[in-house]
Amino acid sequence: MKSEKISSKELFNAIDQIYEEKGITKEYLIESLKLALEAAYRKNYETNETIVVDINEQNIKVYAVKEVVEKVEDPNLQISLVDAKSITKKAKIGDTVNVEVTPKNFGRIAAVAGKQIIVQRLREAERNLVYTQYADKEGQIVVGVIQKNDKFGTIVDLGRVEAIIPIKEQISTEKLETHQRIKAYVLSVTESGKFGPQIVLSRKDPNFVKKLFELEVPEIIDGIVEIKGIAREAGSRTKIAVWSNDENVDPVGSLVGKKGMRIQPIIDELNGERIDVIPYSDDIPSYIINAISPAPILAIDINDDEKVATVVVPDEALSYAIGAGGQNVRLAAILTGWKIDIKTETQIKEEVVE
Repeated sequence: MKSEKISSKELFNAIDQIYEEKGITKEYLIESLKLALEAAYRKNYETNETIVVDINEQNIKVYAVKEVVEKVEDPNLQISLVDAKSITKKAKIGDTVNVEVTPKNFGRIAAVAGKQIIVQRLREAERNLVYTQYADKEGQIVVGVIQKNDKFGTIVDLGRVEAIIPIKEQISTEKLETHQRIKAYVLSVTESGKFGPQIVLSRKDPNFVKKLFELEVPEIIDGIVEIKGIAREAGSRTKIAVWSNDENVDPVGSLVGKKGMRIQPIIDELNGERIDVIPYSDDIPSYIINAISPAPILAIDINDDEKVATVVVPDEALSYAIGAGGQNVRLAAILTGWKIDIKTETQIKEEVVE
């Protein structure tokens, strides 16, 4: 087959454009193109030759890799020593040499047959790039625009990729509207073949509230204030326990801010969800009392073996301590990790009499 130089100036211009727009390396694009052209050659010429494609800004050439032998049995894979020396004088038995086999019409064939493969490679590269970018955001907060709602959840446009907030990860009292700009917690990022990265978001996860505070409170980022625990019933109420590593810094005040300026944006983001910020304590009775607050506590008894705390409150404060639907004591139990039994002063006196 007679050799023909194939102009590749436009090809390299396209590669430069893709490189700039997609952020994919030239090396990867060129290697992808080589593989595509090798596949196109084999498909169109139905050969078992070992093919390599050489690409530069001047031309594209196809070479068959052949082994130098004394007696040629398969011309597609072998070449005689005499013919090999006409290509390179240093050739010897056992070497391999590249024999140019660029067809006359290979430019047209490559353009037609290689286009689909090249596009596929570029899409794969872009998906991998997006996956790598968003895999680092797992456990973080992202901002996006709601595209649509369907039976599976809410689709959110994050810019280069779409994500989903499944129904189970949405706040039941919240209505997400199309074109609305929202924040959400990245629950997971998984790679999913031709569909690209699958990003699952949540507005219901307790860590969403935790990360919102990290964005608002510099003392947390600096390591001065720590969030030790969080319990949440999304859309209704959250209890969050905080600790200060600096005795001169009030952890609760750091999260609330002067006149509530730090906590209010978070409450607004959560559509008015109530947030109780309490001081964490290594002393279990103190921690449980803090968790039950703001209900007044008369006494507390700790059973370490069964990890049960009996908390005594004034009769008139029982419903306050338990909370609507038992929410206050339920969240306190989740926050502390202890089962909490609320009793009134009258109930304790009656038990003592019995």
